[in-house]
Amino acid sequence: MRRIKLGISTAMGAAAMAASALALAPTASAVDPTTATLTAECGTYGSGLATLTATQSGTSATITLSSGAIKAPIDVPAGSVNSTLTLSKNGSGTATFTGNANPAIPTGSDVTTGPLKGTVAAGDILEAKSLKLVIFGLITVNCTATSAQSPGPFTF
Repeated sequence: MRRIKLGISTAMGAAAMAASALALAPTASAVDPTTATLTAECGTYGSGLATLTATQSGTSATITLSSGAIKAPIDVPAGSVNSTLTLSKNGSGTATFTGNANPAIPTGSDVTTGPLKGTVAAGDILEAKSLKLVIFGLITVNCTATSAQSPGPFTF
């Protein structure tokens, strides 16, 4: 009987510790909106609509960008595009998100890059302004936003 009581006490203690750990664990922050669109001009490489998808976990955030503004002129292997997305930050500064985590992009397909990684603080308001793509370390494509994000900037 003593073993049963000891087992129940141990189980109850473990459950209480697990509940405490959950209560003290940092909560994932939410970005709003999670998806936004804008139009961009990429010089001789084209222009068009871009879709940005943002996620956040604490102070870490990612943005993935997909755009028909640029079409892959040749097959582009995964991880061969270095990207820098520059965003206005709180109306007066800038934030950059970087990475080379593009998927494989077949010839003629829309360019997708990301997730691009950056750091945010609670209350940051970010809106995409420009994107620099360096493909194979040789080809540089600079794009500039020609419209505001819709439905609006990302709020972290």
